[in-house]
Amino acid sequence: MGNEQMKLREIEIRILKALSKSKGEMKISDLERETELDHIALIRTSAWLSEKALVKQKETQRAYAELLKEGYEYADKELPERSLLNTIVKLGGSATLSQLSRETNLSGKDLNIALGWIRSKKWAKFKKQDGETLLQVKETPPLGIDEELLTVLRDKGEIEVSQLPSEKRKIIDSLQKRNLIRIRQETIRSLILTEEGTRLIQSGVGVSEEVSNLTSDLIKSGNWREIVLRKYDVEAPVKAAYPGKIHPVIALINEIREIFLNLGFTEIRGPFVESAFWNFDALFQPQDHPAREMHDTFYLKFPKTAKLPNKKMVQKVSRTHEDGWETGSTGWGYKWSTNIARQTILRTHTTATTIRYLAAHPDPPIKVFSVDRVYRNEKLDYKHLAEFFQIEGIVVDENVTLRDLMGTLTEFYKRLGFEKVQFWPSYFPYTEPSLQSTVYVEEFGWIELCGMGIFRPEVTIPFGVKVPVLAWGGGFERLAMLRLDLEDIRDLYKNDLGWIKRTPTVF
Repeated sequence: MGNEQMKLREIEIRILKALSKSKGEMKISDLERETELDHIALIRTSAWLSEKALVKQKETQRAYAELLKEGYEYADKELPERSLLNTIVKLGGSATLSQLSRETNLSGKDLNIALGWIRSKKWAKFKKQDGETLLQVKETPPLGIDEELLTVLRDKGEIEVSQLPSEKRKIIDSLQKRNLIRIRQETIRSLILTEEGTRLIQSGVGVSEEVSNLTSDLIKSGNWREIVLRKYDVEAPVKAAYPGKIHPVIALINEIREIFLNLGFTEIRGPFVESAFWNFDALFQPQDHPAREMHDTFYLKFPKTAKLPNKKMVQKVSRTHEDGWETGSTGWGYKWSTNIARQTILRTHTTATTIRYLAAHPDPPIKVFSVDRVYRNEKLDYKHLAEFFQIEGIVVDENVTLRDLMGTLTEFYKRLGFEKVQFWPSYFPYTEPSLQSTVYVEEFGWIELCGMGIFRPEVTIPFGVKVPVLAWGGGFERLAMLRLDLEDIRDLYKNDLGWIKRTPTVF
């Protein structure tokens, strides 16, 4: 059909004229403002114009760098390597590792990171002296590109990566690997006026009157014979709809629950505030164990103490700690303290709930699990949280073996979509023998997910359990990060509405 015969709807002409005024190309967002059309109408009409070869649609990918939490902290203060370098300079330009450990404010982990980057950036010379490693600095180097970029990102909020020179793009990659920044991808959609569209606008085009709804009045009057009904393109893009839905984390927890329920397990729950007795002592963990220290465990000021179970049960546990009681063990050989056992804490694992249940239900068969919150005094970073979920369970029955436990967890992981499952010998304080379960993920290789084993007699016999207890426990978040394709554990709980909208809740 020639240009003189072609007729377009008024909405199509409006888009073509807007493109013609803007040298033939405009972003969709700019077209919305220029034509005063809503997004859905604009996208649908653009599809019609594309079919008529009057416009072309173009997509451009842009990457933007923005700071993560640790990136903001370092931008406000300084990178660990800069802090360590300043300490060396303060000490006269020369310092041993033992001196730096005492003088720097860096933690052990940050100190190791700083040492690695100082070596990589060649800010200091490393040499051996009297059996120690000595670091020497001649002069303080100027701010590096990475430090400058952190400051710019803090001030601007984000930077388009493609606008940076090549040497700075390499630094962007380095900062991303250090989990100081992340890259946000954005798709820019534009319309381009074709030569045919340009000729059509220049030569003039008639307006076609089309009807989108076939009403009862048009049918009764017979006017439907004289009108032009607008064609519908059922494949034309429309604005995305985001209805209310379950958070992806909760959806995955529900999926895990469903798997265990289908495998014949019963779910159990327990208190967040727990006594040291159930959290540690009942699991044969000595009262001077490092895990009980304040740097690993949250202790409560109120209530400061908890009520212990009946005296007979407490006595069996205390005797087991002191001399092994009737378990066949020699115990830990110290005087067990009731006061320590009564301390209140935020539970560090759901095994406290499991052993509570086992003490109240010592007779087989038992198959229970829990997916619940636990708390540990961790420094928050991209792979650690102070509050997180743990997946826990036990199987109690006569003649069950480690092979039964391996089979149960293999089936569990396969139902979650992990086809390759392996087990490795390991050590855990209250199981013997002990294993570590791993699954194979194409991008990362073998990933550890869960510790497992058979409860030691020192754990089960004081509560009257006389058959094997198969037990396992592992972090939920690592599993969630694999399923949801995340690299920073904090992304699970920061309530990013964009991520929540994009992430499916049916896996």
